[in-house]
Amino acid sequence: MAQKKTPKTPVETYDVAEHLRTPEEMAAYLEACIEESDGDAAFIARALGDIARAQGMTKVAKDAGLSRESLYKALSGDRSPDFSTVLKVTRALGVRLHAAAA
Repeated sequence: MAQKKTPKTPVETYDVAEHLRTPEEMAAYLEACIEESDGDAAFIARALGDIARAQGMTKVAKDAGLSRESLYKALSGDRSPDFSTVLKVTRALGVRLHAAAA
């Protein structure tokens, strides 16, 4: 007897950048990622990349004084970017890094 095939459930790719619409949402997302990162700089770089994609990589690259290609590489999450790059990008994104007592 032939088995009845069950239809496959469609899967959509979730892109957080599509949901980061306001500066407050972007800052809250970055804050949450910093807290969840457990010191993983590449994870934080990926979060900055998500925010940069939400704002437009070309604009962020220009505002940060970086080429679009180097911005993609720095924020890919494949490696940890230089801290100077992180500072340039956060300034261009309009978000601030904060320090607090642990």
